[in-house]
Amino acid sequence: MTGNQWLNTLGLIQRAGKLISGEELVTKAIQKKKVFFVLVSEDASENTKKKILNKCDYYNIPCAVKGDRSSIGRAVGKEERVVIGVGDAGFAKMMRSLIE
Repeated sequence: MTGNQWLNTLGLIQRAGKLISGEELVTKAIQKKKVFFVLVSEDASENTKKKILNKCDYYNIPCAVKGDRSSIGRAVGKEERVVIGVGDAGFAKMMRSLIE
């Protein structure tokens, strides 16, 4: 596995239509328990990190802080992305195994 395998996997999840991106959408998805894994970029603001990590903790959803907004955005074919949620249990498990 290369160090960027998780980025390639993000692209795959995006193409499968199982990716939720953007702080607001991911926050709502966390509250509705529609995401199984959340990724926050390392260069997200401290406020954003704290908010998302606390939400994930409260709703018992696994999350990680990894990568930067540019590489995450590129991986999913969009502009910069700071917060991403995986809306599929299988993909979430795959992402966790690649990141953790």
